[in-house]
Amino acid sequence: MIDQRLLRENPNLISEGLKSRGMDVDLGPLQKFCKDLKELEEKRNSLQAQGNSIGKEVGQKIKQGLSHNSEELSNLRIKGNQIKKQVGIIEEEEKSISNQLNEQILCLPNLPEKNSLKGRNEKDNKEIRRWGEAISGNNLKEHWEIANKLNLWDSERSSVIAKSRFVTLFKQAAKLERSLINFMLDLHIKKGYLEILPPALVNTASLTGSGQLPKFAEESFRCADDDLWLTPTAEVPITSLHRGEIIPKDLLPLRYVAYSPCFRREAGSYGRDTRGLIRLHQFNKVELYWFSTPEKSEEALEQITSDAESVLQELELPYRVIQLCTGDLGFSAKKTYDLEVWLPGANTFREISSCSNCGDFQARRSSIRTKDNNKKNILLHTLNGSGLAIGRTMAAILENGQQSDGSINLPKALIPYFGSNKLQPE
Repeated sequence: MIDQRLLRENPNLISEGLKSRGMDVDLGPLQKFCKDLKELEEKRNSLQAQGNSIGKEVGQKIKQGLSHNSEELSNLRIKGNQIKKQVGIIEEEEKSISNQLNEQILCLPNLPEKNSLKGRNEKDNKEIRRWGEAISGNNLKEHWEIANKLNLWDSERSSVIAKSRFVTLFKQAAKLERSLINFMLDLHIKKGYLEILPPALVNTASLTGSGQLPKFAEESFRCADDDLWLTPTAEVPITSLHRGEIIPKDLLPLRYVAYSPCFRREAGSYGRDTRGLIRLHQFNKVELYWFSTPEKSEEALEQITSDAESVLQELELPYRVIQLCTGDLGFSAKKTYDLEVWLPGANTFREISSCSNCGDFQARRSSIRTKDNNKKNILLHTLNGSGLAIGRTMAAILENGQQSDGSINLPKALIPYFGSNKLQPE
């Protein structure tokens, strides 16, 4: 959430940040809300001060021996009650305006960092580096073709069970999925991350705190009879893990790793990636998440990105790192690196991880703070990154490991988890 004080004091900074995202927003109504709230607050404080003064005056006069039933005290009490009523009316006005202001501010995305990469869309993103040798060839198959030959999953039966864009994994694929999850968790735990297994259902407050609501309600699956939603990513429950808390500075940074099933409607993407594991309604993911002090969050983004990269390196999968421009940033992010893995069958790079510094955007929405050196409460910075998306990792392994005899060579790092160095035709 954007800071209301910034909206009052430096609206031009907000306008410039939103314009760099391709948004032209009239901040006039929001500024009026902020101005009205400030004036009402000052008026309320003044009245409350008068009320307190009257209360003290009543107490002093009683101590001086003035009768409780005296006309003077009666008039003071009447005046005090009138002030209370006025304060109550003002508080209701403040509540109404504050609700309207919050509804609109909650729909505004995070502001890009000051020295951000400017651009309109993904065409303006910048490649930072590459790792590994991207193989290519004329007879290489896409991962869904390989899966059909190896009988790894079934989409048609899954659509009977649920709907389209769900898959049921069989035998080798089910085992490979489990192996990848355990491998990734173990790798990150060795780096010092604390493993957690959060709920797969989250409430509205959790989705709002992380930035998914109200903007992206259509992207999530909601339960009909409860205030619960299927989580679109473990980022949501981990953000709310410390909602409303003040985390001692000596505990920071907090670094979590979590496996979770993820559920997304993929609204607006129909007709895209309808085959295979790239764009499903349900998929598994290992998520990395940091709670950091503000002064360390830029360094933390580099580290969380490096930790996500290490998974691809261990799995011997070629990839590139892309810095997203302002026009392609996610809603809650102020800076993002995407990791794109090479898919030789499709002859393209595809996103497999997105690592973002959200600054204090989520922390303000979720009221997550720490104390600075002067013991003053300050908002934390939050960071997240996929470490990695399991289905897309499997797709990359299938395409990069395919052999002429129909088998799939597995990365050495997976052998202890899978129990074999190959996927074999049955």
